[in-house]
Amino acid sequence: MSSFNLSATLHVFHLLTQPQNLIPALRIPTFADLPIPLSQALATTSGIRPDIRALVLDKDNCFAEPDSSAIYPAYKDHFKRLREAYPCDKILIVSNTAGTRSMDPEFRLADALERETGVRVLRHSAKKPDPECIDEIMEFFLKSSSAGVDKASQVAVVGDRILTDIAMANRMGAWGVWVEKGVVPMNTLPVRLEQAWLRKVENSGYKGGRPL
Repeated sequence: MSSFNLSATLHVFHLLTQPQNLIPALRIPTFADLPIPLSQALATTSGIRPDIRALVLDKDNCFAEPDSSAIYPAYKDHFKRLREAYPCDKILIVSNTAGTRSMDPEFRLADALERETGVRVLRHSAKKPDPECIDEIMEFFLKSSSAGVDKASQVAVVGDRILTDIAMANRMGAWGVWVEKGVVPMNTLPVRLEQAWLRKVENSGYKGGRPL
């Protein structure tokens, strides 16, 4: 399932002036390589660890195949350990398919995903990386007594797409964790272009920031 993402297209103009927002704070080969706990992997050279209290997980091609609500079999054990480390509302699935009003108007995909994963799925009006989507994510965490989140720098966004997941994480002041190899190999033109753009930005000397 796919749909044109106007928000990501418009966000390109923002990135032209702030290309450092393409740079992830952490790269991992696959979802199974996501460190638990995540704060330890993002510690500074002096040993200072960020206070990461909650995670935003992408679904499609991150921990599940596109068009599927099932956790990819090879990742089930790791997903279970992740839920144990980040219980209750400390994990939120934010997908540009399941839970979006444009792609999932009756939220049937979101309901199925919640049954499969045991994790809350955000019902949202705008797609990643739209600022409205950022507001909806933070509203969820700030209203949840079990999430324990006070600000965006206590959140990490995990996903396989640079222009949606990583760009959104940096724009909201969270930590962006890039899953370099999705469940299914993606060699589409948009994916190749965004990864080529990331390489150009890094080769130009830009550095990713650390959320405060």
